[in-house]
Order: sequence, then C-alpha cells, then structure tokens
Amino acid sequence: MQDIKDFFSANDHFAVHAGIKLVDVGPGWAKASMKIEPFHFNGARTVHGGAIFTLADFAFAVASNSHGTMAMGINTSVNFVKAALGGTLYAEAQEQSKGPKLASYSVMVTDDDGDVVAIFQGMVYRKKEPIIPVNKRQGV
Repeated sequence: MQDIKDFFSANDHFAVHAGIKLVDVGPGWAKASMKIEPFHFNGARTVHGGAIFTLADFAFAVASNSHGTMAMGINTSVNFVKAALGGTLYAEAQEQSKGPKLASYSVMVTDDDGDVVAIFQGMVYRKKEPIIPVNKRQGV
C-alpha cells in the first residue's frame, strides 16, 4: 500500500493544492481528510460543494486504484446532506463491487462530529496497466 500512497502523494497535485491528505489506504478502501481553510468557503460561508466533491473524489480514486492497476472514474454522483461550516472533513471510500472491467464505490464524507455531510457514489473502468510508483518508473 505504500506504493499507492507514494503514487497519489506525487501525482495528485489538485488534491494537494486543496489541502487534502491521505489518512490510510487498504485493498478497496481509503480514507482522506481536508482541514477547512478560508478558501474552501462559498459565498454563503459554508464549505463549497466543489471542495467536498474533490475530497470524496480523491478517496474514491485512491480506493479504486488500491489494487495496483489504473482505474479511471466513468460516473459519479454526490448528495449533500448537511452544510459543513469548519473543522476537518473526512472521506471514507469503500468498494462495493469489483469486476474485471468495472468497479463501484461509495464514499461517506463526515465532519468532526461524525455527522454525514455528503454521500458520494462512483464507478470506475479498470484498465490493465499497473500503477507504477514515480520512483520506480524508467528514466526517473
């Protein structure tokens, strides 16, 4: 799993820019966190839906790629069920089904109190190419 952590730490620049941290990863599972900063807020002073989606999408990406082969999102949906106002948000992705080409994941986004903020569903297309850690690529 360290290779997966290294891969996402080195390559997911948008998640890093958004302040997202990978907490843990296992086969078909991942947890990420995002400490809410002033730039995460929308005009109504709640956490922007795009920030919440980005957190959920990152956990989804890590969980779906945790088997060591490249997986690309082909469909996602999110339901926002509670406004987030601050603190830290957590996204926990769990594999629901995995076939040779398609896999499905659910992600629960929660706040510091454990209250559900958003429910995310995603499907990936599982490619055959392996995820190769940056430090193990030819020429790097």
